[in-house]
Amino acid sequence: MSQPIERIKTLILGSGPAGYTAAIYAARADLKPIIYTGMEPGGQLTTTTEVENFPGYPEGIDGPTMMVQLQQQAERFGTEVRIGMATEVAFSDEPGGIHRVTIDGQTTVEAETVIIATGASAKYLGLPSEQRLRGGGVSACAVCDGFFYRGQEVAIVGGGDTAAEEASYLAKICKKVTMLVRKDQLRASKAMQNRVMSIPNIEIRFNTEVDEVLGEQVVEGLRMVNNQTGEKEDIAITGLFIAIGHKPNTDIFKGQLEMDPTGYIITHGKSTKTNKPGVFASGDVQDKEYRQAVTAAGTGCMAALDAERYLQEVESTQEVG
Repeated sequence: MSQPIERIKTLILGSGPAGYTAAIYAARADLKPIIYTGMEPGGQLTTTTEVENFPGYPEGIDGPTMMVQLQQQAERFGTEVRIGMATEVAFSDEPGGIHRVTIDGQTTVEAETVIIATGASAKYLGLPSEQRLRGGGVSACAVCDGFFYRGQEVAIVGGGDTAAEEASYLAKICKKVTMLVRKDQLRASKAMQNRVMSIPNIEIRFNTEVDEVLGEQVVEGLRMVNNQTGEKEDIAITGLFIAIGHKPNTDIFKGQLEMDPTGYIITHGKSTKTNKPGVFASGDVQDKEYRQAVTAAGTGCMAALDAERYLQEVESTQEVG
């Protein structure tokens, strides 16, 4: 027996800073939002031990606690938070049309507006030792976590612009930065290459990969391997930063929403509007430049305001019609 289809005003997919901020604003606007948390409730911040750069927390806060508090704030205004993940979507092309979203392959929700906040997932190397020490010295965000390694020796993996930018940032606060580049040259732009190579406390190891991250509870060192000679070498470090890119969680929306070649949703102008009327995108799912909790929260606010204005426009058009 099929389940009845639920009709709501605003559906939010994803529960990081963007999703919860969108929920706070949508709930206060009486849009009666329902959030489905997605595959990683709380988003990437749940893997971050300390958040020290989000406004309003002078002593810092751990990522999971911050996400719980954002959820509580959203619920305080009437947001309904549900565990579940969107598995199929059918977005309407018509202004005022109804969007259908299937949750976990079985529950169908019809929504007048949809706010996508499914985020992006950092790419990791996939080594067991790396995964074990995530949050214990292994990080995918130097800007977020580099502060904790002030005056220490760290390593960063990657050879593109992001890796070069993060290596430059780390070099300002760390004693030494070892940069592991898989190929025999950097992929970064010439300007970024010149910058990295001019910084004395950055050592670049070409044709070098991570063989194993050393340490039981926290990172204590790194075993590197030269992929040309097979020679291995251990170095002592306290932090390892992975900068090999992010993958936006947008596979489910392919073919329906406009995206750039790497899968980030394209939003129009200074808004969160997508190419589908009534569908909005916020947070890392549409931001490959900043990728910070505070910027994600900002676009979550924008998405809720955009959704509220869209519904007002649709209602006024229908009244005139």
